[in-house]
Amino acid sequence: MVERPQGDMVPPVPSSCVIGVDLGGTKLLAGLVDADAEVRRRTYRVAPVTDDPEAVLEFVAGSIERLVAAARTDGRAVAAVGLGIPSLIDQARGIAVSTVHQPLDGVPVRAILQERLQLPVTLDNDANCAMLAEWRTGGAVGCDDAVLLTIGTGIGSGVVAGGQLLRGATGAATELGHTVIDFDGPPCQGNCHSRGCLEALASGSALGREGARMAALHPGSELARRVAAGEPIWGEHVVDAAAREDPAATVALDRVGRLLGVGISNAMNIFNPEVVLIGGGVSAAGELLLASARDEAQARARPPACEARVEVARLGADAGMIGAGLLAWERR
Repeated sequence: MVERPQGDMVPPVPSSCVIGVDLGGTKLLAGLVDADAEVRRRTYRVAPVTDDPEAVLEFVAGSIERLVAAARTDGRAVAAVGLGIPSLIDQARGIAVSTVHQPLDGVPVRAILQERLQLPVTLDNDANCAMLAEWRTGGAVGCDDAVLLTIGTGIGSGVVAGGQLLRGATGAATELGHTVIDFDGPPCQGNCHSRGCLEALASGSALGREGARMAALHPGSELARRVAAGEPIWGEHVVDAAAREDPAATVALDRVGRLLGVGISNAMNIFNPEVVLIGGGVSAAGELLLASARDEAQARARPPACEARVEVARLGADAGMIGAGLLAWERR
């Protein structure tokens, strides 16, 4: 009989974790995520401004390798990596098909990173990752049907229907930001060739444009003073000014909220969700945005779909990272 080593002679058994990565146009947020969706370590890095896909993937891989090293220091073994990016994804081949703010169109991201890292890599749209996190641990826990809209520079979205995260035939489903709410509306942003999309009218970028328009009609407002000083107006400026009851900002936020409500009513009618969650930077406006969005959505959607709750998402900026980690756990 072989005796088992005692005390310090027993080699430690590493506890498993995964790495969840949320890559945006200007930043990367990544963390060690355990099986309970707890983030044990995290890193935030400014993304490089480049047109070179290799430079972007080198940046991502380097960020992941730093966390792998940190995991080893903690006595943990990394089992897999999940990566969320602002792109339509070909799930079968792991290719970024159409990407916003990063030069990754047509790049086989999954295969390249798996070869570099020697770890299983899961790739998905960043809003799908955020929806998964909110469904499992956030504002949509216990719901079989839910919608998430992430409102920042653009509008991302994810949908859970019948207890399944919807991806569609090729992984390009639930692009609610590119549903048209105004046939003759303004051109959409980025690589979208349409007009009058929800993103063109109710995103953070749209809120900045509406704030500038309202500043011209309210010359004594805080936003008007920004314009007079030659300063730009972004969505965050409108949100901050509205919190101080600036008249131009209040009117701008109310209008964008109502346009958002039109888009939400479409989601209510199509998916009949229990809850519609609003995430992204513009969600910091809270009820200053959601009150008008909720009123418009409930007035337009058909009953009983109109009874869905409209709330701020709970996980904030961590949602995409946590969701990417959860995907890695599922597919490792």
